[in-house]
Amino acid sequence: MNRTIITVVGKDTVGIIAKVCTYLAEKGINILDITQTIVQGYFNMMMIVDTSGLKEEFTSLVTDLDVIGMGLGVQIKCQREEIFDKMHRI
Repeated sequence: MNRTIITVVGKDTVGIIAKVCTYLAEKGINILDITQTIVQGYFNMMMIVDTSGLKEEFTSLVTDLDVIGMGLGVQIKCQREEIFDKMHRI
């Protein structure tokens, strides 16, 4: 399994979850875990996904999610789990 961490942060707006999840489904990416909160109008979502079914380069996924985020007015970050773990080790 190729696990990837996706985070979405920004002003809340209609359709954020739908847009991101639809894109992931179209790319064959399975959502393993998801959590989201809205605090005083600010949206925060973290997803753990399985990118084993991804048929294109990982960099394309990162770029596509960045473009989707710009269109929604949020910031979307996508990192492989091992990189995420190393960056957040205390």
